[in-house]
Amino acid sequence: MSTNDISLTAGMRTNLLNLQQTSKLLNRTQERLSSGKQVNSALDNPTNYFAAQNASQRASDLADRKDGMAEAVQTVSAANAGITAITGLINAAKGIAQSALSTSDTTTRSTLGAQYSTIQSQIDNISSDSGYRGLNLLSSTNTLTVNFNENASSSLNVVGFLANSTGLSLGGTATSNWQTNANITTDTAKMDTAISTLRTNTQTLAANLNVITIRQNFTDSMINTLQTGADNLTLADMNQEGANMLMLQTRQSLGTTSLSMSSQAAQAVLRLF
Repeated sequence: MSTNDISLTAGMRTNLLNLQQTSKLLNRTQERLSSGKQVNSALDNPTNYFAAQNASQRASDLADRKDGMAEAVQTVSAANAGITAITGLINAAKGIAQSALSTSDTTTRSTLGAQYSTIQSQIDNISSDSGYRGLNLLSSTNTLTVNFNENASSSLNVVGFLANSTGLSLGGTATSNWQTNANITTDTAKMDTAISTLRTNTQTLAANLNVITIRQNFTDSMINTLQTGADNLTLADMNQEGANMLMLQTRQSLGTTSLSMSSQAAQAVLRLF
């Protein structure tokens, strides 16, 4: 039906337009109350909507990087646990060497030399077992790359090292010839060098772990800042929207009453009959 098929008085038409506008505002307010946002689409506020979208997307990308950083922490921690265990074994081996130097019994020295060889084998085992999810920083010169930002332009390379008996220059794992003091002293010196090497690499790993942890905390702060910024651009003030709903409902009731009053002029024609 065309709008021209029915003639309305000027007062009725004005009140009708006001009711229609109030109905639109009621729908908008209901949407804001249900979603909690005053900007639900680009139609509401293009500038705020797309700015909030960019902030939210960056926060999501950084959250993905956080997973990689958490995995890197575990990889470095696994390597550090391996270094701690290997250091403990070498210190135990040094004690065995001191015991060998304190005796001249060849049988005892052979037994102690065999124990040292067993420790070397265990060092090799720990070195190969210190990986996390397929990456071992103690079994080879593997490199762990940790990306910190969304486009991977900021990253850190954690370089591993060979921490088995060969990599630490402890010699082979065959039964050591500890029949002479010179051989025992030589192996003890190798153990001291190995411990020094482990300490140096521990310091490097600790420094890298500190960087990763700091970047984790920084990423948490950035994600919070971005999400808060996006919320500031889009979230609705629920108290204000609730007050708006009450006022619009009152306005709608008043508009309906006003429309009814506007129609009284036309109803007066009925009195002529």
